[in-house]
Amino acid sequence: MEFLNFKLIVCAFLLCLFVSVNTQSVHRRFEYKYSFKPPYLAQKDGSVPFWEYGGNAIASGESVRLAPSLRSQKGAIWTKQPINFDWWEVDIMFKITGRGRIGADGLAFWYTTQRGDYTGEVFGSSDKWNGLGVIFDSFDNDNKHNNPYIMAVVNDGTKVFDHKSDGTTQLLSGCLRDFRNKPFPTRAKIEYYMNTLTVYFHNGMTNNEQDYELCFRAENVVLPRGGHFGLSAATGGLADDHDVIHFLTTALYSTQQPGTQQISSDEQQKLSQEYQEYQKKLEQQKEEYRKEHPDEVRDKDGEFDDWFESDGQRELRQIFQGQAQIHDVLRDLNKKVDEVIGKQMNSMSMLTAVYSQAQGQPQQVAPGQIPQQMPSMPIGRHDWDALVANNQLMINTIAELKGFVIEVARKSDSLLAASGGTAAGGGINPQFLTELRDSITNIKQTVGGVSQRLMAQAQVAPPPCPAATCASFTAILLVAAMQLALMFIYALYKERKEAQAKKFF
Repeated sequence: MEFLNFKLIVCAFLLCLFVSVNTQSVHRRFEYKYSFKPPYLAQKDGSVPFWEYGGNAIASGESVRLAPSLRSQKGAIWTKQPINFDWWEVDIMFKITGRGRIGADGLAFWYTTQRGDYTGEVFGSSDKWNGLGVIFDSFDNDNKHNNPYIMAVVNDGTKVFDHKSDGTTQLLSGCLRDFRNKPFPTRAKIEYYMNTLTVYFHNGMTNNEQDYELCFRAENVVLPRGGHFGLSAATGGLADDHDVIHFLTTALYSTQQPGTQQISSDEQQKLSQEYQEYQKKLEQQKEEYRKEHPDEVRDKDGEFDDWFESDGQRELRQIFQGQAQIHDVLRDLNKKVDEVIGKQMNSMSMLTAVYSQAQGQPQQVAPGQIPQQMPSMPIGRHDWDALVANNQLMINTIAELKGFVIEVARKSDSLLAASGGTAAGGGINPQFLTELRDSITNIKQTVGGVSQRLMAQAQVAPPPCPAATCASFTAILLVAAMQLALMFIYALYKERKEAQAKKFF
């Protein structure tokens, strides 16, 4: 048993040693000569630095439109110089949009020994290429309902691409993904490292740049060295806009490749010594400037201290800002929850009141029983709207009467003040009060006579009057109030005229 454990330990140690020896760290370097991205993607003359495009392709400051949404359009863009590294990773951001339910024809990424044609037969590029083609096919030629499709095709320069079968007999690998008419740009990351081809795809449904999924992985893929990168697109009977937003190339190096530059210890020591000498010269110049300008240096030092913050201050500021944002969000949520709860409570109270009035008592439901259906409302929606309108009319009328009474009182006070008030011994004219009392008595008699006449007609039981011509009690009161107000105003006006006439005697 102990011998078996010892063998297992030895095997595990050898396995770890083997993995550590064969594991190679990957060094990455961005290659700007084989890339393009916005803004200022195209120059003023329309050219793209380090790239050439032709056919129906159009380059702007934000993207390269390889094929516009017109029929039978083809275009391509290729690097001017071949690449000088073996392993690489390409990040392509593109948008394929169109008004039709089905798109055509598609877009393709190329890595070939020679640059292809700008109006070729294979998605805008030349057939019988020598290298790799990753094709984003959006039209179903074989009518198998397996498009849009992403596939990789490797050609040695002798094979003709089979359009009728959508290249299914020639593809290296692929995956079924939809990349048309997405809310955000779609992305593809194509990696070729140690003869392994890996394609990742971003479906464009989110704005997260890291939201990639594996499309396919193929091993033992041998590609020629020193090829050209290219992009092409084509349209047929149907048409889409094929826009490429950026094309970013990254060279991949392992620790065993000569591409990674190793600095020797002598060079490192030399560079560090030069850096120290430069720091000393800089400090000497600062000291000389401080001696020559002591006041300015003091002011600038204090100003610089206000400009910069320490790491602790920065962390505290970020923490406080985050807490303040969280507090604001919680406060807004608390307000919204309070509003929702208040509205819910009001609705529940109104429903409970209506139901209680309809039933006379709340409904008792035993556990396990189905509650009875609530009866209909005692009044209809039309009646409820009419009631609300009448109430609003009464409120407006009362408000007008209140304002009218206040205005009359104000005018009465002004008339009394103008006539000398009680101090002059005049007071209110007894004749005015007598006329006012007589007018009120007449109004009461008139209203009483009208009510008696209505009661007499009701006892005789005449035919019912139409709803449009009958006058309600509220309307009669309003008319009476208006008549009383007019008489009161006329009496005040007459009193004022008499007081003004007395001034001339």
